[in-house]
Amino acid sequence: MNNPLSQIFRFILKLVFALSAAVLAVGLLLVALTVFALSLLKSLITGRKPAPLMAFARFQQFSQSGMWAASPSRPPSPKAATGQVIDVEARELRDDGSRF
Repeated sequence: MNNPLSQIFRFILKLVFALSAAVLAVGLLLVALTVFALSLLKSLITGRKPAPLMAFARFQQFSQSGMWAASPSRPPSPKAATGQVIDVEARELRDDGSRF
């Protein structure tokens, strides 16, 4: 049999942990909202776009014509077919077996 005092203590302990977790979650949410609001205010004052929007714009730019453009599942992009020349320095590779 469980002691009634033990059950009450466990309930109070669970309640304290649940309340502290809720306070922590609300506090983190308030900090995130404050940082976001200050970021928007800074962008309004400086006249620049907000930093989170710029990050998403860069991601979209690179996803359309970045490293995934030459994947075999997609056709070549129009930028790759324009005949751009990439200048590289050639060097001779020797196969003497001392690589490993």
